[in-house]
Amino acid sequence: MDNFYVIHLPTVCCALVSCIHSDGMGGGDTLNPSLSLHHCVSMLSLVLQTDYYYEYTECDSTGSRWRVAIPQSHGSCIGLPEPVRGTECTFSCEAGEFLEMSAQECTQCAAGTYSLGSGIRFDDWETIPSGFSSLATYLDNGPHGDDSSTCNSSTWFPQGSYLESNRDECTVSLIYAVHLKKPGSVSFDYQYPDGNLFFEFFIQNDQCQEMDQTADKKWLKLTSHGEWATHTVNLKSGTNILYWRTAGILIGAKVVKPVLLKNVHIEGVAYASECFPCKPGTFSQTPGSSSCQPCPRDTHSGHGASSCTPSEGSAECKARPPCSKKDYFQIHTPCDLEGKTQVTYRWVEPQICLVDVAGAETLPPSGDREPCPPCNPGFYNNDTATCSPCPPGTFSDGSCPAGTEPAVGYQYKWWNVLPASMKTSCFNVGNSKCDGMNGWEVAGDHIRSGAGGSDNDYLILNLHVPGFKPPTSATGGAGTEFGRISFEFEMVCSADCELYFMMDVNRKSTRVVASWEGSKVRQSYTHIMTKNASVSYTWAFQRTNQASDNVNNVASIYSISVSNAVDGVSSECQTCALLSQPSGSLCVPCPPGHYIHTSQCTECPPNTHLTSHSTLGPEACKPCGPSSKSNKEHSRCYSDCVFSYSENNVSLSFDYSSLGSVGTLMNGPSFTTKGTKYYHLFNISLCGGEGRRAVCTDNVTDLSSADSQKETGEPANAVETLICQSTIIPSSGRGFHTALSSQSISLADTFLGATVALTLDGVKARPDLFPQTTNKVPDVNFFYRSLEVTSSCDKGRNVVVTLRCNPDRGTQGELTVPSQCPAGTCDGCTFHFLWESSGACPQCTSTNYHQIEGACKGGLQDTLYVWTEPKRCVGGVSLPEKKTWPCESMDFLVKMGATIGAFTAALLFSITCYFWKKNKRLEFKYSKLVMSSNKECELPGADSCAVMEGEENEGEMEDEVVYSKKTSLIRKLKAIASRVRVRTIMQLC
Repeated sequence: MDNFYVIHLPTVCCALVSCIHSDGMGGGDTLNPSLSLHHCVSMLSLVLQTDYYYEYTECDSTGSRWRVAIPQSHGSCIGLPEPVRGTECTFSCEAGEFLEMSAQECTQCAAGTYSLGSGIRFDDWETIPSGFSSLATYLDNGPHGDDSSTCNSSTWFPQGSYLESNRDECTVSLIYAVHLKKPGSVSFDYQYPDGNLFFEFFIQNDQCQEMDQTADKKWLKLTSHGEWATHTVNLKSGTNILYWRTAGILIGAKVVKPVLLKNVHIEGVAYASECFPCKPGTFSQTPGSSSCQPCPRDTHSGHGASSCTPSEGSAECKARPPCSKKDYFQIHTPCDLEGKTQVTYRWVEPQICLVDVAGAETLPPSGDREPCPPCNPGFYNNDTATCSPCPPGTFSDGSCPAGTEPAVGYQYKWWNVLPASMKTSCFNVGNSKCDGMNGWEVAGDHIRSGAGGSDNDYLILNLHVPGFKPPTSATGGAGTEFGRISFEFEMVCSADCELYFMMDVNRKSTRVVASWEGSKVRQSYTHIMTKNASVSYTWAFQRTNQASDNVNNVASIYSISVSNAVDGVSSECQTCALLSQPSGSLCVPCPPGHYIHTSQCTECPPNTHLTSHSTLGPEACKPCGPSSKSNKEHSRCYSDCVFSYSENNVSLSFDYSSLGSVGTLMNGPSFTTKGTKYYHLFNISLCGGEGRRAVCTDNVTDLSSADSQKETGEPANAVETLICQSTIIPSSGRGFHTALSSQSISLADTFLGATVALTLDGVKARPDLFPQTTNKVPDVNFFYRSLEVTSSCDKGRNVVVTLRCNPDRGTQGELTVPSQCPAGTCDGCTFHFLWESSGACPQCTSTNYHQIEGACKGGLQDTLYVWTEPKRCVGGVSLPEKKTWPCESMDFLVKMGATIGAFTAALLFSITCYFWKKNKRLEFKYSKLVMSSNKECELPGADSCAVMEGEENEGEMEDEVVYSKKTSLIRKLKAIASRVRVRTIMQLC
């Protein structure tokens, strides 16, 4: 296929090597004298034609080209034919022909081969065909340095009829270059069962520029296990370089399942340079064939066969192995007229194993005839050997009375025969041995996986439900549960095995709903249908090639129940609402948010949600959790972003609407075991009312068709819920052209309530994960739950979002995960988030500010109001405006005070002077009395103490006698002592 590449005219490199030899003396090369030049040229012309092949050069501006010879090995270019002018660039060959380059003519393909003319096909993968190349890279070095050496062994592996991709984290590209003379196309079949392996197909031109492609053409859709899908992309004329690229993301320890590729078909080439041999099992009998025909039954053919040989012999014989337990299977015989059945055993056809050899297992004897198990609910035995479904409008015990209706569905719990709505098969992509086998076997009270033909077989059990018919009184509700499927199963695995539960809606694409690995005790699983559509449910059990004994690796299903199946049967009657007229006897639908009470529709009370119509009476309406309310249809509870809390006569009100409709957190980076960088993206709808839900989108896996998207009005590859998570791989990490978002899951779809308590409905908050520096404002915990259970979380996932007041953060705040658990969860089932924001602070009240009075100026005084710092509130009341009051000026008061003070001081001074003057007079009289005494204890007469005439003017004398001269301090003290002594003597007298 080398003629599809861009070829340039090679440089003539021939030399007369054979005619030159060294003289061995160091003198250089000399011409061999024994050989003439003519003889050398003759030798050079003896070049076998198998040593080279022909190619065309690129067409020039005139539409012409040259045919040149290209050596098969490098450096061997002696005696090549001269270039000659080639055919016109518009030349082409028909189907069944190829271009014979020596004659430059179209020649018919020989028998046993074929050609497509303007197309090429690759359907034989015993080896990687010529022209294909596999390139492995590791573009993300991660934290451990260069890991490129770990990808040396990663490649695409030929498996005979298909190619198998790598299973590791290396990025492996399968590359093929083709030159088209006209616009064409490429199509191929593939299997892509595992979303942990990214698979893309893109095209580049000869300038290594990627062609424009839509997402649904570049990213391949997931397929169900064992299902082949076809992908077709148009090609432009010129050089097209095709890339099939895979890259695994081993976030867990689970090994990914590879991509399988086969039947690559390219249209648009001008001619085929050779014919393709028919692959084994096909033949082409006549020359000039454009395809190969499959061999008839009981015949076989080899590679490039022109006819098929009867399968009576073989090129080699293999020893027939001794029979083992996996070479036979058990069946239950149908019930006979006596109502009896028995277990019998049959060999797998065709029987290859030997029975009469040492160590061989023999076919077990048939079991005893036993009474047939009872009919499944909704079926009855009308004195026949088979169970028949109950007629419409009836149930197993008769007709439903007025005010009730049959509860239709499937209830399979007895497994004597496989129900008509179910089928079983065995599939292996690389082995057709199990194609005719039953994948599952009925076993009385359960159905179990069969032995299979070999390891890695997919044992398939399928149940088809054409649609759902909810109860009449429940058809009017928004977000109605249309139906549910529940099954009880058990797994016994001595080695590695896995059970997949898958669902295909409207035959668009199959997706894995849940899976389980290893041994599992008997348990049940339920999936709820919220969309009325045709659904195929599939159980696929697979044992790996590590299993040593397939018989001891078994999956068993004990019961399967599907409610509201449109073609189901009824085993019981359920209450319904009747018409309001007294004579009404027909069931009528209840409006949204109504429950059935005494055969009438009654609306649920406020702030309650309707759980199920199967519950009668007011008990069907469950109250919403704390700080939550119900929507108008009473189908779900949500937070309206308002929360109130009171303690110790202190009331706090919160309004979280400023935080935004959806909060986003991307934590990481994290690294896989091989160092691939990835992030976890969380979207949280705190107040998840109508129209305010979080959405996580996959831009890689499960890209559904545009028809599916138009049908639902929503992106089919998106998860819309209250809290969701996606895995993000940066574009720089794996060489992709855009960041990859995949593995989107719902973490919470139900709001339980908001409270400052640490526990709500069994979900616990962990304050130790987010230590708090201050407790002035309590943390508020929002509790969520997901109703969808997983293999590791049998009660579903839980989420706790802790809102913390932090004035230093912005209004939108910041979302964080625990430092001890960087993935957001410590146990895989309960996720914890901290949302710090100023918008999480309580609303402001009058207790959050105080007043400051200003100075009195000009007879006016201002009163200001300021927030108490640190401010731990938002919104609420506003600061009161500044107030101005009349006041007394300080200048007037100072003047009045100074005047009063001066007057008081003058008055005090006058009083002091008066009493001082009077005291002096009295002192003078005492001094005079002492001086006039003649002896001790003798006092003057009474009249001597009186004031004599003429004594009124003795004031001046008084001053002259006593204070005629200035006395010293000592003399004053002596005078005082004398007065005290005189007073004492007078008291004694």
